[in-house]
Amino acid sequence: MTMRTRRETVTFKHPARIKGIERLLPAGAYEVVTDEEMIEGLSFPSFRRVATMIMVPGAPPHHHSMEMLAISSIDLADAQHHDAVASNA
Repeated sequence: MTMRTRRETVTFKHPARIKGIERLLPAGAYEVVTDEEMIEGLSFPSFRRVATMIMVPGAPPHHHSMEMLAISSIDLADAQHHDAVASNA
């Protein structure tokens, strides 16, 4: 099975909550890693998302470390939407 990994930077202008992460994330830029697998048997290349992870600062008392946490792409989109709405308020 063919896999690919995409990386992007997501920026929150306000502290953010993402479902599944127990703590409030400070405003700032976060690396999001998405793993996708190729869908076999099609006449054209197509991929489906199999995992989405976000790199966040470590929970206290490990502020200087980074954690990679699995999240839902829908929950990430919801957090981005809430951040955008807060910016327009």
